[in-house]
Amino acid sequence: MKILALGAHPDDIEIFMFGTMAAYAAQGAELTFAIATDGAKGGKSDPVVLARVRREEATAAAALLGAALRFLDFPDGELVADAALIGALKALIRETGPDLAITHAPNDYHADHRALSDGVRIAASFGVPVLHADTMGGTGFSPTHYVDISAHAEIKARAIRMHQSQDPDRFVDGARMQNLFRAGQCNGAQGSLAEAFRFEPTFPFADIRELLPPAPPIRKVMVSTKRVD
Repeated sequence: MKILALGAHPDDIEIFMFGTMAAYAAQGAELTFAIATDGAKGGKSDPVVLARVRREEATAAAALLGAALRFLDFPDGELVADAALIGALKALIRETGPDLAITHAPNDYHADHRALSDGVRIAASFGVPVLHADTMGGTGFSPTHYVDISAHAEIKARAIRMHQSQDPDRFVDGARMQNLFRAGQCNGAQGSLAEAFRFEPTFPFADIRELLPPAPPIRKVMVSTKRVD
């Protein structure tokens, strides 16, 4: 199994889908992480310095899973689904030959996320199915699939914390809250964690369940046995 994860910025894969990447790694999948922008506007530091630091942070996070890392190095905050981006994404897909591509939702909060989502959809065409990750805070997102990341919560938090330039604890806390909610939403066991995704079937890809790690086990819904007199 070859999985291509695409994030707009150096910490996006870690925040939105790293638990699932860890689940894939545990299954022996070959992982490639692709980062579309240089991340130079993700703070108040000198842009050249920040871009270098964020590249190092992303490299350290990817190394936790042994993932190959690709930097597309488009300018942060200026991503558009134009010929340059689509051409770079097509070349990346040809090079890596993924069975599944995972990227941002088309309605996520950041314009770079939305542009990358559009670009991946166009570049993938009918060559590879595209799965969309949860939005920031789950806003406007209706999941179709869930992945149990309960066993991978610690490494996900470690990966996010690799991005020290981004004040990462806020993202660790936010991601955990969202992952707890998503597990509850799909009736996962108490305290379990899940990442949520949405798949829009497009020919020839109608069903991708066999391409995903397991969802949280569904708990039996019980009628109360307490007798009230």
